[in-house]
Amino acid sequence: MKTEMTKTITEIRSIARSHTRTAINVLVGIMRSKDATAAARVSAANAILDRGWGKAAQSLENSDDGPLELIHKIERTIVYPENSDSKGL
Repeated sequence: MKTEMTKTITEIRSIARSHTRTAINVLVGIMRSKDATAAARVSAANAILDRGWGKAAQSLENSDDGPLELIHKIERTIVYPENSDSKGL
């Protein structure tokens, strides 16, 4: 069963990768389109940059609680949003 799943995932990746050039061209078209919203143009530009250069490194401000508490806060917000505090992270 696992081999079949692995084969399927590999096939899906292969199919998706075969459309890379078209996908990038669509993103470039949106980025350059004067008719697209500013948000769509920025989103397309970010997607192009992420694929070409990798995602930009983001620094985390370390709270007094430390990195482990920050991870727990993120988990509570994402996994259990109904229980997260109203202050956010």
